[in-house]
Amino acid sequence: MADADAAADRNGGGGDDDATRVDRLMDGLRAFGANYTEFTRRFATWLGLHSTDAAALVEILYAEDQGTPLSPARLSERVSLSSGATAILLKRLEQAGHIVRTRESTDRRVVTLRSSPDIRPRAEAFFGPYAERMAEAMSAYSPQEIQRFEDFIGRLRSTMDALLADEYRDGGPTA
Repeated sequence: MADADAAADRNGGGGDDDATRVDRLMDGLRAFGANYTEFTRRFATWLGLHSTDAAALVEILYAEDQGTPLSPARLSERVSLSSGATAILLKRLEQAGHIVRTRESTDRRVVTLRSSPDIRPRAEAFFGPYAERMAEAMSAYSPQEIQRFEDFIGRLRSTMDALLADEYRDGGPTA
């Protein structure tokens, strides 16, 4: 029994080896991503939109919340669509009254995407419970732990960004 306790201590207290913990963590991240995608899909259904349109709308809303509204080119990158497909998507969202295109830059050629005044309350009503529950879940962790999580997620994101830009730039891994 003492050997089992010593092994558990060496492996972080759970008796699992590092590979098992990493597998569980990766499974949790995958499941979180799938759940987030499902929230976006349900938001689309709730608004009567195609899921790609809703994903674009969520990106526009999020960017506004962060104080960095998107241009059509940046949105195109965020939702992985060509510029032509993004233009068609934006036309649909604009005609539905969900977004407006503005020219806020001193360079009048630069278009900024904004949510319409009508869509923000609907988005807040839909995502409000999600935001509240996520904030509640994260409140169980200290600022130092949150910083470590942020660093960890940042490193994973940088790794994925690099893979997508390099090995997977043409749709699949390069030889």
